[in-house]
Amino acid sequence: MNASTSPAVPAPLTGLRFALGAFAVALATFMNVLDSSIANVAIPTLSGDLGVSVDEGTWVITVFSAANAVAIPLTGWLTQRIGQVRLFVGAILLFVISSALCGIAPNLTVLLAARVLQGVAAGPLIPLSQALLLTTFPKEKGGSALSLWAMTATVGPIAGPALGGWITDRYSWSWIFYINVPVGIFAAAVVWMVYRDRETPTRRLPIDTVGLVALIGWVAALQIMLDKGKDLDWFNSPVICALGVFALIGFAFFVIWELTEEKPIVDLRLFAVRNFRGGTIAISVAYAIFFANLVLLPQWIQEYLGYRAVDAGLVTAPLGIFAVILAPVMGKVMMKTDARILATLAFVGFAAVFFMRSVYTTDIDQYTLILPTLLQGIPTALFFVPLTAIILSGLTPDKIPSAAGLSNFVRVFAGAVGTSLLATGWNDRTILHHARLTEQANSYNPIFTDSIAQTQSALQIGASRALAFIENGLDAQAAMLGLNDIFWLSAVIFVVIIPLIWMTHPSKDAAASATTAGGH
Repeated sequence: MNASTSPAVPAPLTGLRFALGAFAVALATFMNVLDSSIANVAIPTLSGDLGVSVDEGTWVITVFSAANAVAIPLTGWLTQRIGQVRLFVGAILLFVISSALCGIAPNLTVLLAARVLQGVAAGPLIPLSQALLLTTFPKEKGGSALSLWAMTATVGPIAGPALGGWITDRYSWSWIFYINVPVGIFAAAVVWMVYRDRETPTRRLPIDTVGLVALIGWVAALQIMLDKGKDLDWFNSPVICALGVFALIGFAFFVIWELTEEKPIVDLRLFAVRNFRGGTIAISVAYAIFFANLVLLPQWIQEYLGYRAVDAGLVTAPLGIFAVILAPVMGKVMMKTDARILATLAFVGFAAVFFMRSVYTTDIDQYTLILPTLLQGIPTALFFVPLTAIILSGLTPDKIPSAAGLSNFVRVFAGAVGTSLLATGWNDRTILHHARLTEQANSYNPIFTDSIAQTQSALQIGASRALAFIENGLDAQAAMLGLNDIFWLSAVIFVVIIPLIWMTHPSKDAAASATTAGGH
């Protein structure tokens, strides 16, 4: 359907159609958000089943994020070509198909390919779910629609790790993907039934093909370089050097092309706006640290503390409790408070949580593990909405969709890059600490020789087995010290980037901009 004039906004839904529509859209959102966290606790098990290292298993998360990031800027163009409802339903069904392919993947290569497809399908789901909910509710209750969306989106961190751990332990890691199939089919069917007569107009638009190819090229090269760098000894490898050069040249070409293209796929000119520039950099760096730690913590808990996947999930699940409780009140608080103050409190809160974790030991109890995760829900609730408000404040209405898409692209891709970098950093620091500890493990150190004797006596084993037992202990201590370094660095980064928030200007329309964009 082509429209030469602006279409009338459809009337809000009522009665059973309202309940079914809101539920189905929220369910699709929940499925998407759940899948971004459900795999975190399954990585050690998944890696073992596929015969790869845990580091390689982490690619399952990073390639999903990278593909998701690339797909986000395409949402606006696809919506105008296909229609909002058809695109949303199509994205759900593609998500379902790719989830099934993930579940049946016989090796890591097939799994990664399916995760890329799943990430592409996930790209349009978040912005379109917000748009559909806003048309479902009356205009004066737009805040309620976005509160429902925010609560649905933040339930993922609660349910994802615990559900993923339970499924992995009770059945198989494949089922963390299979569960999307019935959920997605149901959500797609209900959304189509309720919204098909509310389709948005479509029109034929040219696409910035060169910009899109350049975007995919440099993002793929950079992500592969980061994921394979450690295995190939970084820049001592010609493959890594070639990928690095390709990513650098591709990025430079992409920037030049997008700045000179009349209708770019990504409007980089937005970075000339002070609030957009400062807010986007701040939220992207913060999200990179936040997301990477969500990936690394469950891995350490399972590998070195011996927790089952379900127990690791339960330890990390409390993150979402305060986020859900505080989500409904954030809109009211935003109307009365400078967004920069709330964002600063969020960064200070994150820094405090990571400082608490930076003194972990290998004999840590569950309470000490859970408390920082529970408290982390408070800065999480203060994180997304204020920074989104800062990013979009001062922009004209016609620029807000492009700005929201670009900031989300940078943020999500930063999450993938941050995960790769911090995982590599943890490995490097673990090797360093292991070398330092091993230096003290010699026959000239009375503490070491006493430890061997005590271990032999306590376990009634020979010297060689006692030495192996102590070596395992050294491995665990080195990994713990390496992860503590990552926690400490994460805390410092959150403090260091606070000035980025205060380089932006306060704006009276900040809260309204956040509401227009949908919060996240």
